[in-house]
Amino acid sequence: MSLDTTATAELPCWARRNGNRVTVYASGQPQELAVTDLGGGRLELQPPQGRADVPSVLAACEALSNWAAEEVLVMLNRQHWQALEPDLLARGAAQVLDGEWLGVFPELLWQLPDLWLPQGRDSFPQSMVSGPHGPHPLRPVKAVGTLYHRYIPWLDQVFSLRALDQETDLDLFHQWMNDERVAAFFEESGTRDYHRTYLARMASDPHMMPVLGCLNGRPFCYFELYWARENRIGAHYGAGAWDRGWHVLVGDETARGADYITTWLPSLMHYMFLAEPRTQALVGEPAASHTQQLRNLTRSGFARVKEFDFAHKRAVLVRLERDYFFKARLWSRPEPADPGRPLQLSLSAFLQSGES
Repeated sequence: MSLDTTATAELPCWARRNGNRVTVYASGQPQELAVTDLGGGRLELQPPQGRADVPSVLAACEALSNWAAEEVLVMLNRQHWQALEPDLLARGAAQVLDGEWLGVFPELLWQLPDLWLPQGRDSFPQSMVSGPHGPHPLRPVKAVGTLYHRYIPWLDQVFSLRALDQETDLDLFHQWMNDERVAAFFEESGTRDYHRTYLARMASDPHMMPVLGCLNGRPFCYFELYWARENRIGAHYGAGAWDRGWHVLVGDETARGADYITTWLPSLMHYMFLAEPRTQALVGEPAASHTQQLRNLTRSGFARVKEFDFAHKRAVLVRLERDYFFKARLWSRPEPADPGRPLQLSLSAFLQSGES
């Protein structure tokens, strides 16, 4: 199946950059937008020949900021985009730079759920209830179906997350858990009935959520998302009310290496920050002996906080803050040529200087 067929089936609106042009695919219809490099990381997005709408503009801006080593600021000439300016400003997608320009800052754009959450994002009311490590918020009902989707330019595929189904995904889950490589660290090998019970227990636990990661619709990894306050990790640090954590196994042996890790790891973090805007930090507890996993997490923005002991392992508490994830653009595999140089195109730099 071609990428175009798969992507347009899964993504209602997405875009791909081709040099000085961006092609936006919406409802299967491509639309070309020209890009002018203004220098210093500033990219002017030109309006299309036909009518433009906000989803198409957001998709084009995503394509310009989803894989860039250096800073990027998408510039919109206000004269050309005046019909969409009120909506872009109201959403927080754009900021007024001066009388001539709007700026689309990636650190703001990538916090909007529009392009990546097919089910949208509702505001769930907060009510504190008692838990094993103190009070925690009443948790939302778990979503089903596709939770997140994103076009990955370096793989030329669509990565998606979907809620695991206890029945239709049981055989795949059983197969992965009994793989010798997986069983060595996940330690949940067993019979099909054992795994059916395992998934039923997961489904009945409000603080846990089993999820599959897919490429072009094909599952290749499994995640267990959890709310940290109610989890065993909550006994070892002062978890925030909406802090979230995760466990992972890569079931498909062929989906290993840097290109895949830089696909699923930041995309999963992106999903958890988008799904609940009150989530300020993501945590994990890898084994202290798992040096490769710790190296991957450090490269992906996680800080090592401390070591501590579970009954079954010596663990490292790792933590990723929301503000850092978005300001450092950790979704885009950034490798700045000069990491010691102050940021020039961030929102904070603009607000401090008052200049475009």
